[in-house]
Amino acid sequence: MKRTLIKNALVVNEGRKFKGSVVVEGETIAEILNENEHPALPCEETIDAEGMYLIPGVIDTHVHFREPGLTLKADIATESQAAAAGGVTTIMDMPNTQPQTTTIQALNEKFGLLAEKCVVNYSCYFGATNNNHNLFSALDKHRVAGVKVYMGSSTGNMLVDRMNSLRHIFGGTDLLIAAHCEDQHIINRNTELYKKEFPDGKVPIFCHPAIRSAEACHESSALAVRLAREAGARLHIMHISTARELSLFEEGAVEHKRITAEACIPHLYFCEEDYRRLGARIKCNPAIKSAADRNALREAVNTDRIDTIATDHAPHLLEEKKGGALKAASGIPIIRFSLLSMLELTAQGVFSLEKVVEKMCHAPALLYRIDRRGFIRKGYRADLVLVRPVAEWEVKKEHLFSKCGWSPLEGHEFRWKVDQTFVNGHPLYKESRVDTSRRGQEVRFNAD
Repeated sequence: MKRTLIKNALVVNEGRKFKGSVVVEGETIAEILNENEHPALPCEETIDAEGMYLIPGVIDTHVHFREPGLTLKADIATESQAAAAGGVTTIMDMPNTQPQTTTIQALNEKFGLLAEKCVVNYSCYFGATNNNHNLFSALDKHRVAGVKVYMGSSTGNMLVDRMNSLRHIFGGTDLLIAAHCEDQHIINRNTELYKKEFPDGKVPIFCHPAIRSAEACHESSALAVRLAREAGARLHIMHISTARELSLFEEGAVEHKRITAEACIPHLYFCEEDYRRLGARIKCNPAIKSAADRNALREAVNTDRIDTIATDHAPHLLEEKKGGALKAASGIPIIRFSLLSMLELTAQGVFSLEKVVEKMCHAPALLYRIDRRGFIRKGYRADLVLVRPVAEWEVKKEHLFSKCGWSPLEGHEFRWKVDQTFVNGHPLYKESRVDTSRRGQEVRFNAD
């Protein structure tokens, strides 16, 4: 079995940053060495990582790869390649495809597509509807990432809006319930107000955060928390976007919580001032809101009130991003630059490198109870990323990988680069290329 030595790296793992080396044997991590320590056995390959940081592979628990049914804008092959180029080694795909992943047959077909096409490791969610809770008992807890419930309408219109249905969902499984929380009644009310203000129907894009408002987010998140507490459910509220919602969550270690919160890259990186510069390119649901909200989210990451960071990577064609606040499609292709965006924020003093690794690698593994991934530990899968600080480089179309062919970060200058991404010990991304001959592995969850 081939042994590879990655030496002289600055290893960032479990709250530590130290100069050292890692030995990869086949698919797993065989040794972790401090500076000046040597491997126990000879290695066939040596990678000199001097000046680079070695971190665990990023686990992105919130992506929309659009397959099956929406492959004009994205597909599993292209988006998983973008993930690999961005240092993401594991993804969990959402159910709002065509057909929706809301039946056992559709779930099995989704797993089949992922196995056939995904170059990084993978799982997916089962989608809740108003009437399919009776299928939850048939879900394999070792394979399925969780049950996704849309408590606000978004792409694919999988809205669950009946209180009896919500009670059945929250009380019907001990799988993780991953919730999109926006109160649809409040959104509808706000929409009608803006239609009256702009009778031609051309509601400006900067009205989007007022339509899908902080009130709509808080009311829905508060309801989800209440239902979870009543049922004793495991609840993970996705893409928290407001300061007000943060009062619903507690600080502390993710492994000790049953109610947890996710922040997504767009809400940590952008604010409503950016609509004037980027327009509908940063339109997403929930909406990107004020700078004060963004800053509160950043602080909540640092105090462990926010537990994980994901992307909500959601490609659309540029032509679908036209039409202002009411008609432009909601969703941002961001996975290629998610790690780089967070590393840029470390350079600005917003986060430490250790905190980024905790929220993007360790915490997702702990929260989802992923088997042997998310850490640099002996015996764990060798999902690793080498990143390095560099002179500024400008994002251009040839860097994107995503099928939709655009990014809100085109023209942006980063001072970090992903040098190599290892998936199950294999250098999947190297020298700006993805090895498309490889396939990732289906992840397993350590269910109770």
